[in-house]
Amino acid sequence: MDHIVRLDSRQEAALQQAADKFIKLHGGDTVKALKEMIVLNGHLQDELDKMKGEPHGRRYG
Repeated sequence: MDHIVRLDSRQEAALQQAADKFIKLHGGDTVKALKEMIVLNGHLQDELDKMKGEPHGRRYG
């Protein structure tokens, strides 16, 4: 991890609400939601790597 993100209470509440919605979208299964988020982040990182011109490899999924 490159850096630690610090959130204020308002940002933390907004993040918690988004997380709750994402978990609900996955039938309340937090592990399933976490795995999906890891896959989505991997795809986004692949796109960022392509934009930077770095070699890109498949990460998750």
